[in-house]
Amino acid sequence: MTDNASREKPHIGLFATCLVDLFRPGVGFAAIKLLEDAGCTVSVPQSQTCCGQPAYNSGDRGNAAAIAKSVIAGFEAYDYVVVPSGSCGSTIKKHYPGLLLDDREWGPRAKALSAKTHELISFLTDILKVETVSATFAGAVTYHDSCSGLRELSIAAQPRALLETVDGLTIREMPDADVCCGFGGTFCVKYPDVSNAIVEKKTEAIAASGAETVLAGDLGCLMNMAGKLQRQGKAVKARHVAEVLAGMTDMPAIGEPGGDSAGESE
Repeated sequence: MTDNASREKPHIGLFATCLVDLFRPGVGFAAIKLLEDAGCTVSVPQSQTCCGQPAYNSGDRGNAAAIAKSVIAGFEAYDYVVVPSGSCGSTIKKHYPGLLLDDREWGPRAKALSAKTHELISFLTDILKVETVSATFAGAVTYHDSCSGLRELSIAAQPRALLETVDGLTIREMPDADVCCGFGGTFCVKYPDVSNAIVEKKTEAIAASGAETVLAGDLGCLMNMAGKLQRQGKAVKARHVAEVLAGMTDMPAIGEPGGDSAGESE
């Protein structure tokens, strides 16, 4: 009976992402909690590294393809692949099939993995049909729609719907919530002046909302916005939306002392 029950649970391969692994492991723990609370069994394959997005976006198709094959091999046995990042999730879901299209072996495998890969919050709402969470967060938040999640995966209503069910939380929409924060992965390295100008407009919008906390589903965006907010002396905290939905907000906010260490959660 136990074996049958365990088989009925979707077995998730969590693709944690590089930034979560290296800078904010608590996001990974929050993702696991949300998935387990929703009735899933979760594994985190130890073989995972990068999704290959930096190489892909820089035109290095050879290394991007090699990384993609490693990801496919490490995750194709799971019922679903879930990613707490719109950008990494869209790389696997939207770009792997095209990247490996001409490869007779890996092309079909990339397409199969794409079909069962989802960003975390959209997986909870669209696939598992989760409508509420058991979490409390005192204060007003504003939500930044990350570019890849919004434009490639159509993620916008899903996080807001779940945030509406968090006790004590108020959503205050910022102006131009769907406008880029200026991070863009390698973009901020190649074009730092342009990136800085974009994030300055974003932090102005965040401050205009009157919210004490900015949330998003991509850690790269959050680190970029948090850094700029702190340099400007703005008292706005930054958190991954999964942390709030999982009720795991005892840890310091992103960029605060103690907020980016591997020991921030059990």
